[in-house]
Amino acid sequence: MSLARRLITAGFSDLEKGERFLAAPELEGIDQDILFAGLQMAANPDAALQSLVRLIEKHPDLRKLAAADTEVSEPLYRVLGASEALGEFLIRHPEHLDAFSVTASPEPLQSDPAELRAQLLRSVRADPTAARPVAGVSGPEAYEALRTAYRRGVVDLAVKDLCAADPLDFMPAVGAELADLAGAAIEAALAVSRAEAAGQFDAGEVADVALSVIGMGKCGARELNYISDVDVIYVVEAGGLDDARANTIGTALASGISRAISSPAREPGLWEVDANLRPEGKSGPLVRTLASHQSYYARWAESWEFQALLKARTIAGDAELGARYEEAVSPLVWTSANRDGFVESVQAMRRRVTEHIPPAEEQRQIKLGRGGLRDVEFTVQLLQLVHGKSDESLRRRDTTSAIAALSTGGYIGRADAAAFDHAYRYLRLLEHRIQLFQLRRTHLMPVKEEPLRTLAKAVLGPFSTDRPHPDALLAAWQKTKRSVRELHDRIFYRPLLNTAAKLSSEDARLTPEAAQGRLAALGYRDPQGALRHIEALTAGVSRRAALQRQLLPILLGWLAEGVDPDAGLLAFRRISEALGTTHWYLGMLRDSAAAAERLCHVLSNSRLIADLLEVSPESVSWLGTDKELAPLSFEAQWQEITSKMSRHADPESAMRLIRLIRRREILRIAIADSAGLLRQDQVGAALAETDRAAILGALRVAENIVSATGPLKTSVLVVAMGRQGGQEIGYGSDADVLYVHRALPGASDDEAQQQAAKIVGHLSSLLTQPLKPAIMAERVLAVDADLRPEGKSGAMVRSLESYGEYYRRWSLIWEAQALLRARPIAGDDGLAADFVKLIDPIRYPEAVSDADIREIRRIKARVESERLPRGADPARHLKLGRGGLSDVEWLVQLLQLQHAGNHPELRTTSTLKALHAASTLGLLEDEDARLLADAWRLASRIRSANVIWTGRASDLLPSSRRDLEAVARWCGFEEGMATAFEEEYLRVSRRARAVFEKVFYGH
Repeated sequence: MSLARRLITAGFSDLEKGERFLAAPELEGIDQDILFAGLQMAANPDAALQSLVRLIEKHPDLRKLAAADTEVSEPLYRVLGASEALGEFLIRHPEHLDAFSVTASPEPLQSDPAELRAQLLRSVRADPTAARPVAGVSGPEAYEALRTAYRRGVVDLAVKDLCAADPLDFMPAVGAELADLAGAAIEAALAVSRAEAAGQFDAGEVADVALSVIGMGKCGARELNYISDVDVIYVVEAGGLDDARANTIGTALASGISRAISSPAREPGLWEVDANLRPEGKSGPLVRTLASHQSYYARWAESWEFQALLKARTIAGDAELGARYEEAVSPLVWTSANRDGFVESVQAMRRRVTEHIPPAEEQRQIKLGRGGLRDVEFTVQLLQLVHGKSDESLRRRDTTSAIAALSTGGYIGRADAAAFDHAYRYLRLLEHRIQLFQLRRTHLMPVKEEPLRTLAKAVLGPFSTDRPHPDALLAAWQKTKRSVRELHDRIFYRPLLNTAAKLSSEDARLTPEAAQGRLAALGYRDPQGALRHIEALTAGVSRRAALQRQLLPILLGWLAEGVDPDAGLLAFRRISEALGTTHWYLGMLRDSAAAAERLCHVLSNSRLIADLLEVSPESVSWLGTDKELAPLSFEAQWQEITSKMSRHADPESAMRLIRLIRRREILRIAIADSAGLLRQDQVGAALAETDRAAILGALRVAENIVSATGPLKTSVLVVAMGRQGGQEIGYGSDADVLYVHRALPGASDDEAQQQAAKIVGHLSSLLTQPLKPAIMAERVLAVDADLRPEGKSGAMVRSLESYGEYYRRWSLIWEAQALLRARPIAGDDGLAADFVKLIDPIRYPEAVSDADIREIRRIKARVESERLPRGADPARHLKLGRGGLSDVEWLVQLLQLQHAGNHPELRTTSTLKALHAASTLGLLEDEDARLLADAWRLASRIRSANVIWTGRASDLLPSSRRDLEAVARWCGFEEGMATAFEEEYLRVSRRARAVFEKVFYGH
């Protein structure tokens, strides 16, 4: 076989470099067959060969081991092929090459933590038997000795890890030994710090101060990575000193630990010692007494801090003080599920699974993201916190032991627990092997082929001679991630179903109390009620119940992601009961994950949509495709209305169908809005078109009622005003209108006026009067004609000539302002054109007097002072408050009155279009126009969100945290960002108010 072929067979990537290093004089005389036999064991033979040549150059005696039988040389080749960084360490310190003079064991034993501690302490000439060891060396000499001893321990561990017959089986022992090594290094660093502190403080005082180092996170749980920050908390005890003096010395000792571990020195630092999990984080003192910790946890700590303490374990320093700390905080951990804010804290834990992942890394993350390590840890820790308060067997720090305990206790099914444990071990093994190569902190899957090939080989046990293709590794990893995602839902929710459905199952089944605790932790406020709903959905042997048992583990999780999972589950139950065994519904839930998830999210985040879906459950079918959620055009709605009116002559039947169509289309728009398929301006336009179709239908029905007693004598026109005229309405908007009529040929003015009054009277009542049976969950369309001439004192409907006469003689500037939003929506097209021709000179005058401008400003100031509800916070009122809708709209309308006569671009009923035109014409600075548009859109969005969330209209930014969270999510903010959303609205509206005052009042 040629040399190149042998290199390829052995797994080399760079054949030229491989041939060059094989010809190195350092390898002269070594049998090439033996050499290749060793290199074939290496995950990366290129790295192994290069490190071997460099090591022999430094330490020629290594030739003997390199040329030995593979049973003897296996540790050498496996370590050099798995870790370039450890090869570099041994080149720096060839005196530690004796680490390879061991016989590889397929079932290695974990090192004794006490012996590791003693080795590290002896490396800095400290007495391991002393109560408070003090190093015999300090400064750079001590740092180098400590770090060298630590890395020698890592080499010893790597030998065992890489030679273990089953790397997955040995993985927990690796994490435990790495944590023990870290604790030993911190113990030695504390000894060095004590020696250094004696030069700064009185030696007796330093000896009096007890310092305990509490390991947190992975170190506390004894599941540390090869390279990771070590999270700690420092506890100090004064001895014979006062607390202030002890804290000063304790701070110096803690700072000295970090200096010995990671400060610049000839031997590189090990890792960061991170104390940010301490009370008050970076803002708090570095060390505290036990009493100070207890006081903080009793008065100020947040829920997440108690959950973090689940992993707390004394790793160095005063063991007795550390034991007292652990004893003090343990009850806080296991009662945290009963504390206020626990559910919010759980939701924050869930967010941390996916937050802060740069887009470029999202698909490469092993730790973060759905299906990653943190997903496993979140699931396990949450189950521990929920059930561990009453079951002490679950109080385990490390993940693998916790999974086993949850299975033994019946909280997780045995098969699911085994699969979850295997997935976790596999992901951790990937993480270990990736980090080991360069001893660099990373949680990303490599992208280049060579490191992927190395990793694919490295995760296999020593008995495998395969060199899998990178694609096989990636496929296995993706399969594991999918498994974790599926297992999360099964592990969390399947036992709830077994309990609720009273299934006779060998799988996990919880007590009712445990099931309620689990549901409460997810955010269900009425866990008893939730269990009743689950029981109703899953009990029995029907196909529907069987399918619900299959689907609910996933659906319950999606519902729990909403703001009100209880309401969502109740609505889901009602919809499921209404649709019964409908084949398309069950099929959609089973076959369309996107539709099922969309359903769960709208039910648990929107009272309005949930109510509408409950009374028209057939609309659930729209969720399966975006095409079905596209709002129907006015023409399509009107065609449907005319078709139904032709088959239902009686007014009540016709109006029922018209109002049902409107209810249906509001639901369609709301679901499309929730799915992010519509912009805010598209929502307003779609709702306005739906109202227009209903109003036109009601007008035709009213005309039919009147014509039943005699011929029609007039044509009636309905003109939309206000936000309806601008097509800028929300889900809770009334319809502001004017009514115009014109007598038909042969009819007298009085006859036409009387008949027009009858028609508009019928029109209003047809849209609002209760029907029998009632239309459930209908958003009744109230028609308001208060903007008509003379207001409530004036005639409800006027002829076109009467409007002309009034506007010529009596109209005021505010009426011209109101006409800026006038838009004919129903009635005679000719009359509509004539009315627009009549009002255009009024609303688009060639000039506006200074007196009129002063009057508009006076009215605006009066509206602000008189119409704002008593006690309302002006900063939070969306319509009349500072920087709210009224400010933006009045400013825009003032500009239209001043300039639309000369600039046709401003002749629009749309606020946003007029804003854009004003900016283009230079009437507003571009940045001011953008800011006003942003404020207007956000306020409009919040108004709609209030209706979507509660089913009721409100013009206030919510103050309740729960309501604010729901509205924030509807407005596009992530879960848990309610405060940021609130601050954003207050900031934007405050800036919009400044622009308004500058332009409107000229301030």
